[in-house]
Amino acid sequence: MTHVTYRIVEHDAGWAYRVGDTFSETFASHDAARTAAVAASREQRVSDQTAMIEYADASGDWVTERADGHDRPETDVEG
Repeated sequence: MTHVTYRIVEHDAGWAYRVGDTFSETFASHDAARTAAVAASREQRVSDQTAMIEYADASGDWVTERADGHDRPETDVEG
């Protein structure tokens, strides 16, 4: 099972949460960023419908695959 960690960090003269190399919008306070990260991490764990998805891979080729809506990651928030 995949594990996703939301990290609270200083960003753009405020606070944000980061997942990998991706930042959220900027929040005025650490507490606001943490609240948003907790909400986002909870939503990440919610099951959905299985569907076909399309995306471009790192080489720019389009990939079509089945996304199991019940295969959700474990999540946590740090910071």
